[in-house]
Amino acid sequence: MLTKQQQRELADLCGPNVAFDVSMAPFCTLRAGGKAAALAGPQDVEQLSALLGYCRRESLPWRCIGRGSNLLVRDRGFAGILIRLQGGFATITGEASAGIVIAGGGCLLAELLAHCRRAGLSGLEFLAGIPGSVGGSVRMNAGAFDHCFTESLQRLTIVTGDGSVCTMTQGEWKEGYRSFTVDGLDMEKTIIAETEFRLLRSTSEQVGGMMQEFLHLRRAKQPPSMPSAGSFFKNPVGDFAGRLVEEAGLKGERVGGAMVSPVHANFIVNAGGATATDIVCLMRRVQEKVRSKTGIFLEPEVHII
Repeated sequence: MLTKQQQRELADLCGPNVAFDVSMAPFCTLRAGGKAAALAGPQDVEQLSALLGYCRRESLPWRCIGRGSNLLVRDRGFAGILIRLQGGFATITGEASAGIVIAGGGCLLAELLAHCRRAGLSGLEFLAGIPGSVGGSVRMNAGAFDHCFTESLQRLTIVTGDGSVCTMTQGEWKEGYRSFTVDGLDMEKTIIAETEFRLLRSTSEQVGGMMQEFLHLRRAKQPPSMPSAGSFFKNPVGDFAGRLVEEAGLKGERVGGAMVSPVHANFIVNAGGATATDIVCLMRRVQEKVRSKTGIFLEPEVHII
């Protein structure tokens, strides 16, 4: 845990944008989870760089959590600093006539899509309805309907674990199914600070219409209302995690307040009062039963801290 001296020094670094001993349940879409020793919201690259440099000097564990849509903090908590990019990291600029959009890593996907709709820029409509931040979505290479987030990505600004800032262009990273890597970098200790996309010129009406079509397709297949992290498991090569879970007879399976959705078997939902322990125990039960039946181990998309 943090010492009183470390709390004072963090408050000096982040001002009012840091809190201590924070329950993470309100900050995760599963609405469950333990406490973090500190939750910091750096406002710009300079403040983020200084924060990461401080963490390194003090040997403090840290993690950038995006908007908590693919995250679960265990009930015993996290004895370090969780980071949510705010302020200048949530801005969107660009040059619509050239199809360029520049979005901060802390920008919500919904805000990015709203900007694209207003500007009549096409290429990201398939993301409609996916929660989370731009930076987190790059880090996970979020995708749906045979598309992925990095298809239109052409430039990145990143901050590494020692506080260094650098810019990268397309070709300097590797992307795959739910993966995004850079040779020589530990991506667990790298933060996506800013992104630049090159999109196609269209019209607001056409872009909005495509977003509505994807949103309709998503809502028809996914459980409504109950808190979740979206798809919980990665699809194994050549198959679908939801199909394997359903074939194992696990739709509706429960541990405490956690439940495998009866609507879509690749969703674990908080059916009411679920703890992080409930969710992890249910995850393991699903993994064990699917592996026993098929020999396939389902890897979670959700990051468990």
